[in-house]
Amino acid sequence: MKYHPSALIYIAATLIANYTANWFLPLGIGQFAVGTLFFGVTFTQRDRVHKWGKKYVYQMIVLAAVLNTIMSLGLGVPFRIIVASFLAIIIAEAVDTEIFAALHRRSWFVRVLSSNAISIPVDTLLFTIIAFWGDLSTTDIMALLVGDTIVKYVISFLVALWKEKETSPSSPSLYEQE
Repeated sequence: MKYHPSALIYIAATLIANYTANWFLPLGIGQFAVGTLFFGVTFTQRDRVHKWGKKYVYQMIVLAAVLNTIMSLGLGVPFRIIVASFLAIIIAEAVDTEIFAALHRRSWFVRVLSSNAISIPVDTLLFTIIAFWGDLSTTDIMALLVGDTIVKYVISFLVALWKEKETSPSSPSLYEQE
């Protein structure tokens, strides 16, 4: 696996997000987990490595999920959060990857926004319900669903704007070779 800076940022963000998943901050109409500040970066960071093809993206996703599990077990992260994180990373990031790849002829910005529009709610629902059902009240879970989704959208949009300025949307792709 190549050690592209975006892949390393992606993996580091998942590790930090998992460790801080139990720390909450208010957000006007809801609340969000501190981990969301880091996990919001992962959606777009994952998109940055697509130029090496889906195989590389999936290797990075699996590596992040496995390292996340190992680190979380070592740090005593609650098991419900470890399971929720593992499943959310694998499922939501696969959804994001497939949508992003299907739109490979569109501009980078359109691919990012389109794939994130679906994968962010999938991730938020999976993680929040698995991690906190029975541990938090329904009101708190609903507040997290709203807050985490908003924060992830904002962060991924800002990171996408940064990328849009960084490279042209017609970057070469490996999709024709897969």
